[in-house]
Amino acid sequence: MRGMYDVRPKKFLGQHFLKDLKIAERIAGTINDTQRVSVLEVGPGTGVLTQFLIKKNIDLKVVELDRDSVSYLQEHFPELEGRILSEDFLKMNLESLFPGDFIVIGNYPYNISSQIFFKILDNKDRIPFCSGMIQKEVAERIASNPGKKAYGIISVLLQAWYDIEYLFTVDAHVFDPPPKVQSAVVSLKRNLRKDFPCDEKLFKTVVKTAFNQRRKTMRNSLKALLGKECEIFSDKVFDKRPEQLSVEEFIELTRLVAPYV
Repeated sequence: MRGMYDVRPKKFLGQHFLKDLKIAERIAGTINDTQRVSVLEVGPGTGVLTQFLIKKNIDLKVVELDRDSVSYLQEHFPELEGRILSEDFLKMNLESLFPGDFIVIGNYPYNISSQIFFKILDNKDRIPFCSGMIQKEVAERIASNPGKKAYGIISVLLQAWYDIEYLFTVDAHVFDPPPKVQSAVVSLKRNLRKDFPCDEKLFKTVVKTAFNQRRKTMRNSLKALLGKECEIFSDKVFDKRPEQLSVEEFIELTRLVAPYV
């Protein structure tokens, strides 16, 4: 039988295997299983988090790209037979995964953590909750409030649909191999927003265009979108820099610019 230490972390997959069982248990504890829920674990590796998830009242599936890890999971977690998906999460069709809503959890590969959250955002109507461990810097960005240096594109786009909580920091020494950065556990809970109050595609364009030149005022940042002499540039909102605008202010800004795009 393949042992845990026969599966080596692969740098090209961004793998850092968690060794601290108490932290894994805390991450599993972010799921409220009072009512049975469907859960997808992303990147289970050798099952450090999985072992706590299978004890919960959940309908669990796991997705793992690394073949060595898949073989290990098949050998050590027979209760997951038929529920170990050897696929790339970023390329999966999540709509056919579960019949209804589902939760996403994991110790996410650092090299694709932002892409994972954008994938979750694309499936926001099916994913009411998400939690897991990521690079501390990314966690600070997605949870950041306006006015802070970490606040940016991913902060605004995720916070438009999710309430985000930075739960706790994790030191590098509890991983194999230890990453060169600290890690953090976050949770994303779907907010009450149902219908977006402006053109969502334009909203994303405005946010991305603004932060592409984050040190400039909104007036200068959005010239590429609205032209140099747009008449609405006299509005005071354009005196601000993008990191000073809340999600709601970006929504109002999108409504303001819509007739001029």
